[in-house]
Amino acid sequence: MSDILSGLFKGLSGLMPQEDPEVKLFQAQTELTDLRSRETELYAQAGKRIMEQEGSSRFPDLYSQLELVKSNVAAAEQKLQALKSEKDAAERAKKEAEEKCTCPNCGSINPEGINFCQECGTKLGAPAKNFCTSCGAENAAGARFCGGCGARLGG
Repeated sequence: MSDILSGLFKGLSGLMPQEDPEVKLFQAQTELTDLRSRETELYAQAGKRIMEQEGSSRFPDLYSQLELVKSNVAAAEQKLQALKSEKDAAERAKKEAEEKCTCPNCGSINPEGINFCQECGTKLGAPAKNFCTSCGAENAAGARFCGGCGARLGG
């Protein structure tokens, strides 16, 4: 998030008078922040390489903490995946419930627990087949004209 704001402010600072002391101050602060961020990235890369090569023997306390963190990360990733799956299942169940209450013929939403649409009388829960009486082509539920011949569909 701060990267987005920083980028936005950098872009906006280009539109401001470059001789303005506030703009110069902001640019200097931004440059310092960027350099510190890059420094931290390099330390992280160096530390990772050292820990991978000789961490268990040279830094046993840090190595054991790192292993614990890795284990916790794996558990957190599994938890996140399980929560995403739960959310997806709940959304599918909600969608299925809505589809059972939505008339496949006219699209009206009906109260839960009824078997026939209160607007057009179509049976709920199963998609209605919409066949053209002129050519026999199957059309989408609720279509007003045949996709095969253009005839007006009944209903």
